Amino acid sequence: MSNVTTNHAASAALTVLRGINKDLGVVQHQVSSGYRIETASDDPTYWSMATTMRSDRSSLSTITDALGLGSSKVDTASTAMDTVVSLLTQIQSKLVSAKEEGTNKDAINSDIQQLKNQLQSVTQSASFSGENWLYNTDQHPNTQQSVISNFTRGVGGQISLTTIGYDSSQTLMIDTADASRGLLTKNVDASTFDTSGGSTTARNYYLLAADAGTAPAGGTEIAISSSTTNDELTDMINVTNSLLKSATSADSTLGLMKSNIDDQSDYISKLSDAVKSSVGDLVDTNMEEASVRQNALQTAQQMGIQALSIANSMASKVLILLQSK
Repeated sequence: MSNVTTNHAASAALTVLRGINKDLGVVQHQVSSGYRIETASDDPTYWSMATTMRSDRSSLSTITDALGLGSSKVDTASTAMDTVVSLLTQIQSKLVSAKEEGTNKDAINSDIQQLKNQLQSVTQSASFSGENWLYNTDQHPNTQQSVISNFTRGVGGQISLTTIGYDSSQTLMIDTADASRGLLTKNVDASTFDTSGGSTTARNYYLLAADAGTAPAGGTEIAISSSTTNDELTDMINVTNSLLKSATSADSTLGLMKSNIDDQSDYISKLSDAVKSSVGDLVDTNMEEASVRQNALQTAQQMGIQALSIANSMASKVLILLQSK
C-alpha cells in the first residue's frame, strides 16, 4: 500500500543500500590497506595473536644480528687458528730438517724465530669487537664465550634465551698474565713423549716467551744452535707436535661452532619467514576473495540505487492516477 507521507518501499530500499555501502566501504579499505584485521576492534583474538607473532619476529631479527656478530668473532678466531696451525707445522718441519747431518742449525733457527714472530703477530691481531680469543693480558680472563642462538616462548608468555657456548681457553695461545695458560707459552714436559727413558736432564719446553718478555719457570725455549743435540731436537719436535695437535683440535672446535652458528642462522631465517607467513594468514586481506566480493557489492549497490529510484517514483505515479480522476 502506498502512502502520501511515508514511502515504506523507499525506506526499505534505502536501508538495504546503506548496508551495501557499509560493506563495500569495509572491503575497499581492506583492499587499499592490505589488512583484513588492522586493529583490535576488527577481531581482538586474531589481532592479539598477530601482534605477539610480530613481536617474536622482531626478536628473531635481533637474534639474527647476534648470530652475525658471533659468527664474525668465530671467523676471526678460526682464521687466526688456521694460520697458527700452519706456522706450527712449518716450525715442526724446520726442526725435523735440523736433524739432518750437515745442516746449518743457526740458519734454521733464524727461520724458526721468524715463524715465532709471526705467531706472536697473528695471535695479537686476532681481535674482533674488543675480544681476542687467542691472546690475553688480563689476570682473570673470562673464557666462557656464548652466542645467543634462539629464544622460546613458554605457555605463560615467558621468554627463555638459548645460547651456543664455547670455552675459549682452548684457543688461548699467548697469555702475558699467566704463561701457563697459553698453549704456546706454557711448559710442556717432553719426557712424556720419550719411549726410551734415557734422558735425565730437564725436559720442559715452551715455544714462545710471553709478550712482556717473561718466560715460564723451569722451562727451555724451543730454539736451536750448532750445539743443540739430537736428543734435544727430538724433545723439541715432540713438544711442537703436541702443540700442533692441541691447536688443530681447538681449530676443529671453532669450525664446529661456526657450522652450528651457520645452521642456526639458516633456521632462524626460515622461522622468521614462517612467522611472517602465519601473520599474513591471520590478518592480511585475501585480494582475490576481496576483489570478487567488491564486484558483487558494487553490482548490489547499483541494483539498490535502481530499487530506491523505483520506490521513489511510485508516489508520483499514484499522484498521476489521482489527477486523471
